[in-house]
Amino acid sequence: MPNYLELQFTLPQTEAKTEMLTALLAETGCDSFMDDGMFFRAYCPEEHFVKAEIDQILSKDEFADIELITTNNMPEENWNANWEAAYEDVVILDKCRIRAPFHQPSDQFDYELIISPKMSFGTAHHETTAQMIALMLDLYFKGKTVLDMGSGTAVLAVLAEKMGAENVVAIDNDEWAFNNAQENTVLNDCRKITVELGDAASIGNRKFDVILANINRNILLEDMQSYKQALKTGGTILLSGFYQSDLALIQQKTEMLGLTIQKFLEKNNWVAVEFKN
Repeated sequence: MPNYLELQFTLPQTEAKTEMLTALLAETGCDSFMDDGMFFRAYCPEEHFVKAEIDQILSKDEFADIELITTNNMPEENWNANWEAAYEDVVILDKCRIRAPFHQPSDQFDYELIISPKMSFGTAHHETTAQMIALMLDLYFKGKTVLDMGSGTAVLAVLAEKMGAENVVAIDNDEWAFNNAQENTVLNDCRKITVELGDAASIGNRKFDVILANINRNILLEDMQSYKQALKTGGTILLSGFYQSDLALIQQKTEMLGLTIQKFLEKNNWVAVEFKN
């Protein structure tokens, strides 16, 4: 078994930035990742570690607030098994459990989703994903058409199908996320999810009953018109990926488009909001 290094970074401020950093680090040879709420940790076989590659990633403008704090040698043991044992599942409102493939299944929840934490941070440990799921659990999905925009792991798309959605489209502009979403739909035996590589322009003329968008504030504002055009009359859109201080700006944009706020959730300054068309 190869010796591993643990790379400890300052915590990215958005889930989108975390996923982007994860994808780039995976290209350098890192194969496991963890967000423990205080730090972002990546694990890399020592033979694949090239400091210059890490420095190049962190030199990008979008990572200006992130730094590599420490690089530690991992003990020569089955550290991955220990990491898996310490990696906890997530339960939302006692109804939905999000677990990794190495967790034991349970039948005590209405919905159980399987998402590999090695691939992305869509296991609902982050407030935005957890709050989006909490809002979804209050919606009626049976027979609905759903768009999961910026789908990442496709955890929201998977839940939508399990809640009865008739057709789900999951779109992400990152090829790594696209591949990961396909993997997770297979893990969950999903048959009604179409995963697409693209952005808001990929929506085209399609219409949806429910739109889910857990992205960062700037992209939400830029693409809101596209979401509005794709939302059926009487449809619902759930938005997250931004801070409570951004809510007024988001609401101003949605009101201009005729969307009406229904409710919002907030935790640790992260917000998820439900709008009606």
